Amino acid sequence: MKGFVLYPTYRILNGKPHVLLFGKLENGQSFLTINSFRPYFYIEESHLRAIPKEYDYTKTEYKNFGNEKLIKVFTELPQDVPKLRGYLEERSVECYEADVRFAYRFLIDNNIKSAIEISGEDYEQNEYVDRIYHEPAITAAYLKPSLKVFSIDIETSKNGKKLYSISIFSENFQRSLIVNKKKTKNAVTFKDEESLLEKFKEIIIEEDPDVITGWSVIDFDLKFLMEKFKQHKISFVLGRTDQQCKLKIESDFFKTSKSDFQGRLVLDAIGMLKGSFIQLENYKLSTAASHFLNQDKLIDDYNKAEEIESLYKKNPEALIEYNLKDAQLVLEIIRKTRVLDLAIHRSLLTGMPLDRVSASIASFDSLYLRRLKERGYVAPSASFKNKETRITGGYVMESFPGIYENIIILDFKSLYPSIIRTFNIDPLTFVGKNPGRNLIVAPNRAAFKKEPGLLPEIIAGLMEEREKVKREKDELTSYAIKILLNSMFGVMANPSFRFFNTDMANAITHFGQFLIKLTAEEMKKRGYEVIYSDTDSIFVKSGIEKYEDAETEGRKIAGIMNAFFEKYISSTYGTKNHLELEFEKVYKVFLMPKIRSAEAGAKKRYAGLRVINGEEKIEFTGMESRRRDWTDLAKKFQHELLNKIFHKEEVSVYVKSFIDDVRNGKYDDLLVYRKSIRKSLEKYTKTTPPHVKAARKLKKVGSSVIEYVITEDGPEPIQNKKHKIDYNHYINKQLKPIADSILIFYNKKFDDLIKGSRQVSLFNF
Repeated sequence: MKGFVLYPTYRILNGKPHVLLFGKLENGQSFLTINSFRPYFYIEESHLRAIPKEYDYTKTEYKNFGNEKLIKVFTELPQDVPKLRGYLEERSVECYEADVRFAYRFLIDNNIKSAIEISGEDYEQNEYVDRIYHEPAITAAYLKPSLKVFSIDIETSKNGKKLYSISIFSENFQRSLIVNKKKTKNAVTFKDEESLLEKFKEIIIEEDPDVITGWSVIDFDLKFLMEKFKQHKISFVLGRTDQQCKLKIESDFFKTSKSDFQGRLVLDAIGMLKGSFIQLENYKLSTAASHFLNQDKLIDDYNKAEEIESLYKKNPEALIEYNLKDAQLVLEIIRKTRVLDLAIHRSLLTGMPLDRVSASIASFDSLYLRRLKERGYVAPSASFKNKETRITGGYVMESFPGIYENIIILDFKSLYPSIIRTFNIDPLTFVGKNPGRNLIVAPNRAAFKKEPGLLPEIIAGLMEEREKVKREKDELTSYAIKILLNSMFGVMANPSFRFFNTDMANAITHFGQFLIKLTAEEMKKRGYEVIYSDTDSIFVKSGIEKYEDAETEGRKIAGIMNAFFEKYISSTYGTKNHLELEFEKVYKVFLMPKIRSAEAGAKKRYAGLRVINGEEKIEFTGMESRRRDWTDLAKKFQHELLNKIFHKEEVSVYVKSFIDDVRNGKYDDLLVYRKSIRKSLEKYTKTTPPHVKAARKLKKVGSSVIEYVITEDGPEPIQNKKHKIDYNHYINKQLKPIADSILIFYNKKFDDLIKGSRQVSLFNF
């Protein structure tokens, strides 16, 4: 029977440690496997005498990276591992793989990722799990599970002290529970909180969802419910064991709150979106529902607390409708974005549980340690290391500012992973800064052996798999592999990475810089002008009149450069080339702005007009239209102004008309600034940014994102605006800089357009 592992853990049974794997079987039932397993780690055989007599050990054929033989040291319990490690390290004995979590050690040793094949038909059942297997034979398998997901949402009193209702929404189960003296038509009614909570607990246990989700479900809904369970002396048991569920609430903006529901997962919908690199203007449910579903919440965010209070007292049916709708919206967003499906694909690739697929270092370890073991090697234990030198970033060329036609964009396909493959960059092949013979030496002098590395092999396998699933049009698996590939460099540049070394990490970026510069030089030799380059992309001035001919030229250039690299890599480094320069696109018209108040060209800021399937589209990178700290007014103005410039339409009448409309209040709904509060308000002492000033005018800050406008009395939150809008602020601080950054190429200024009495022509030259 195949199963998908949701929750790996361990427990001490009869004094012995056992690994417990909770999950979902292919037949739809829940399962638990229980296997005894001994905790262990490695030390060098030469340090055998340092082991205290009470610990067992066995000799092995495994080696460290210095080819010294290792022995495996066993402990009785998993918690003894860090104790013994500390004892040995105090005596200058290095410990290997002593940091690997006990349950993950079991999975790695059995080469299991997230799907297993369970042999044998003997199992038992209890009130929490359908099938419990004791000491089954387990092997690796592949299974995309069909998971039961419950989306929950609660409503509380305005003062946050009373629980009003809980709604649950899933594909085949919808239920609302409310505390009310009278029966409520569309909900189950309870006389008090205690009885409602008991029923909620009963539903979770009986319906047995694999995943509980919601919008900020840990930080708000479950945190509130846990406190209520405690208040009413009800055991907070909502998992697949009789153990109390736990929450770890983080107040730090950069940390994520966590939950521990034994055997079951809690996946916050916001976390899934962010973990899938889906960016929104803000992460309010109303914003996500509008963006993905084109739907609105039933109650507006701004007077939410007052309206909920009113509905609870006067119209509980409407409150329940709103409550259930919010739970439904969350599930529909998850389905629409397929973020849970993506998490499953990532889990199957790396072996990380669904709530840890974004843990890039753990994902790397899960893949790398398995392959390392196959080679007969063992890794050093992880420990945080200080960065002795900075990690070098990608090369960004100073641009040649201007407005161009038919600019060709070429970029290296998966540049950093391809560099790792081409130059055999790997912890196992790294030999420090060594100019020795038969080595691959990076531009920063970091050297690598030519014997096959593990990381290049892993990347090659992932790239082959990605090409395969692309052909099969499996977009999710393709994207999951892309995320994993892109994380490889980030892991190597992280001081918490067990193999962290600045020379090795910088070898990748230095090769990247070298290759981009080399590409530009070789193109110049062939008569092409490069106006900009950025990490892995080259911007080429084609000098071609027809857009269609520029596309043909772009593909020609890519072919020429790939033939060059094939010869260059072989003759210079004696390795197989995996670098591939691809033709990406042509910008029909392209703007590369100057740095404000300077003549130098900007970096990572540009806009271009493309033709896609016969339709024109303006694309922005790093411009105001892409930045959250600029208003929608600025974005609208920039887009429309550039559209006119790109099509050589006169702009003076447009600019004057736009400013008149601003002053007349036509665009008041576009004037909102949105900025995140990243620490408590009282900690802003040295400076007080506008969003903090606005936040201090609120009675209660209900969100980390402050929405405010600039009035004649300064910044004011939109919930509490008391003064007239300061339109001059928006014209001078938002519109003028955008206009001037474009008009400068025509020797005109914003003030010329708005003060001139007649239409100013930009294109009579």
